[in-house]
Amino acid sequence: MLRLRTLMGNHPHAAPLKKGDVRSDLVALDFADEPVPHEAFKPFVRDNAFDCGELAIVTILQAREYAKDIALLPAVISARFHQGSIGYNVSRGELAPKGLEGRTVAVRTYAQTTGVWVRGALTHQFGVDCSKVNFLTFDEAHLAEYRDPPNCRPAPKGANLDAMLLAGEVDAGIPIALASNLMKDERIRTVIPDPEAAARDWHARFGAAPINHMLVVRKSVLEAHPRETRAVYEMFAEGKRRMAPQAGDIDFLPFGVEATRRALEVVIDLAYEQKIISRRFEVDELYEDARRVLEGKPG
Repeated sequence: MLRLRTLMGNHPHAAPLKKGDVRSDLVALDFADEPVPHEAFKPFVRDNAFDCGELAIVTILQAREYAKDIALLPAVISARFHQGSIGYNVSRGELAPKGLEGRTVAVRTYAQTTGVWVRGALTHQFGVDCSKVNFLTFDEAHLAEYRDPPNCRPAPKGANLDAMLLAGEVDAGIPIALASNLMKDERIRTVIPDPEAAARDWHARFGAAPINHMLVVRKSVLEAHPRETRAVYEMFAEGKRRMAPQAGDIDFLPFGVEATRRALEVVIDLAYEQKIISRRFEVDELYEDARRVLEGKPG
């Protein structure tokens, strides 16, 4: 049986796989003890630390850009709207989206997927010219080959993004961990007013929920073990089927090439606009390896 080093957070649809309720006769997933998966994305793409698992979609696009050993499978692991993901300290006075131009915004990295979606909302919904925003970054991009644009500068060594936002030392920021309660702190207000309404407007205009993480496998694994790769995808699909139904009519965890197509088209456009990738990939290009495996076609 093939054993794969697997990076996967504690998502509801991954729980049946982690508990062993969903398994395969072909492949075993050795889940890494990584409670915060994004902290392991850098060794995933730089050091081949894992064979399969979740990666941020912008990291996946850059991995394709730099010809890394990564193949995308059509399975969304996490997604959310990000209109409420950027906040400011009210002690500095009111701050509207257009007011960000000429100001300093703290971000973990410029190429962070959340930042791409936030800048997309600021640009396409509120007319912000993000090239006029100064970004203060606190970490390197996951891909060592990538270089930030000129309107980025590194934070002082030892600085903490969340602490600087709470202290009012930056004009605005995206918290390190969106699952934290920082955006609920009474000192912090969202830059985008009424983020829930803005999210509904985004969905109506673009027709997709923003993808954060998707399922990947090493291309070398896919090529050497196509049946096992198909089994990995099928296990996660079964995990989703065993989840409690999602609230509302938006599928935040689409599986399948066509189900994920629109969200991928949007994030590809945004990453290209923001100069994070050098060309617009075609969705079918990203899925060429997965299609061959999932549809049982010879390589």
